[in-house]
Amino acid sequence: MRIARFSLNGTPRYAFVQQDQNDGKDYLVELDGYPLGAGAVKPTGQRYALDADGIRLLAPVIPSKIFGLAKNYEAHAQFMHEAGHSDVAHAPEDMWIFTKPSTSVIGPDDPIVIPPCSNDMNFEPEVAVVIGRMAKNVSELEAMDYVLGYTCVNDVTLRDLQGKDPMWTRAKGFDTSCPLGPWIQTELDWSDAKISFSLNGEDVPEASGTTANLIHSIPQQIAAISSFSTLLPGDVIMTGTPNASGHLAPGDEPVVHIEGIGSLRNVVVKG
Repeated sequence: MRIARFSLNGTPRYAFVQQDQNDGKDYLVELDGYPLGAGAVKPTGQRYALDADGIRLLAPVIPSKIFGLAKNYEAHAQFMHEAGHSDVAHAPEDMWIFTKPSTSVIGPDDPIVIPPCSNDMNFEPEVAVVIGRMAKNVSELEAMDYVLGYTCVNDVTLRDLQGKDPMWTRAKGFDTSCPLGPWIQTELDWSDAKISFSLNGEDVPEASGTTANLIHSIPQQIAAISSFSTLLPGDVIMTGTPNASGHLAPGDEPVVHIEGIGSLRNVVVKG
């Protein structure tokens, strides 16, 4: 099942995304409430084409907080070292966890704005986990019971500030640094989700990967994070960048694609 958040003439709403068996196209089946709430929701009877006038996909959730894992793939840790961004040649043994604020979230086709304080903005395609119910001190064995689903995320990073600042607050948490979408997919093989990336219509194979190569698995991440911070419905965990990252410039169109979920496209502009 796919859950979307969309705008109809400027008013945010929620929907299931369903494929029509006749024309093969996806449609938004509007819901009467908030699908992450305690109560049940049901379709209103209204259906909209994704390209209908007045329809715009939004970020599928606005989380209270976003957690991310740095260097959670060996390939990315080695890339960072070889590119001169890290003195450490291999992935750390323990989890390196950072956060992004809710104000960093944008949706599909929204602009990623390069702030004036940076000259080196990088893409980082990842699988994002969306929490479905409150989780505190969750064990690895029960961790997946707290997951609503998965979406695409671009963990956009100001690489020059990441290397200069002792904390990653500016480098990872600036406005528009967390594109999410296009929707939440509740059914996914999270143990082997294929990640790919394209820039301006050209595939970037060195940025591809699979969650099968995660150093710390998704259940391990949920258990570790919930041991020190209560996860609320709609909170997001960015599971890690699988391989290489790269520079983004004004006018670029980065696209994160995850097999079984879909594609998240944005456009880069200068702030």
